[in-house]
Amino acid sequence: MHVFQTQKELQIELNKTENQSKKIGFVPTMGALHEGHLSLLEQSLAENEITVLSIFVNPTQFNNADDLKKYPRTLEKDVKLVEKLNKKILVYAPSVSDIYEGNTISTSFDYDGLENQMEGKHRPGHFDGVGTIVKKLFEIVKPTNAYFGEKDFQQLQIVRKLVAKHKIQVNIIGCEIFREESGLAMSSRNERLSESARAESKLIYQILSQAKEKFVSKSANDVVLFVEKEFKKHPNFTLEYFEIAAEDTLLTCKRKVKNKKYRGFIAVFIENIRLIDNISLK
Repeated sequence: MHVFQTQKELQIELNKTENQSKKIGFVPTMGALHEGHLSLLEQSLAENEITVLSIFVNPTQFNNADDLKKYPRTLEKDVKLVEKLNKKILVYAPSVSDIYEGNTISTSFDYDGLENQMEGKHRPGHFDGVGTIVKKLFEIVKPTNAYFGEKDFQQLQIVRKLVAKHKIQVNIIGCEIFREESGLAMSSRNERLSESARAESKLIYQILSQAKEKFVSKSANDVVLFVEKEFKKHPNFTLEYFEIAAEDTLLTCKRKVKNKKYRGFIAVFIENIRLIDNISLK
């Protein structure tokens, strides 16, 4: 299996005559691959003739330098996992200089307000960094289909908005959250948790599931108060936010509207590691 380290090398491969009419599936990641990433790759393999996986820890979407420094980088292990799945997958693992060409700053994007909710409130500039790298990767790979997990549901909606506003020719496919046996949403950050914290973190999905049940008969505000109260019972966790928002606009739900789709969004810290999750409240 060949790992492409420059966009020029990757584009030479993709532009070969025998590849030009083939559908390209693309899975962008920051590495530290887990079963959730592999499920995205499996879907791409089933729906496209060519699958490209990018592994790049993008510095412009981190507003915390320590978080960037500690983010797991496991390229060798990642490549072995991909090779085991399918040796024909093209892996693009560029350097910062290959992507940003000596100008490591993000472009400012307008996502019609989607960027100002939840993660945007707590991580200033984060979605400018996301938009910058996703747009660059789309320009390099030129995929037919691109696959994103719903664990980062706000990011998924922002990528859809980016594609629509910039008229990028790619089909964005959202894929269900892949969970550990305990219910904890799979994330590269889970690898930084101690064994006890990882076990304890199943609480996040348990409380989200209870919130979903309560949303059937309770107001959005009542459900938010319930979640906040539950986390206060568990001092190892620090709840950054829990919000109920409309799926399309990501605006906070003040009063439920019939036939509108809502989700519960959460961010919590345990062992100073930030975990996010969400749940459909249909």
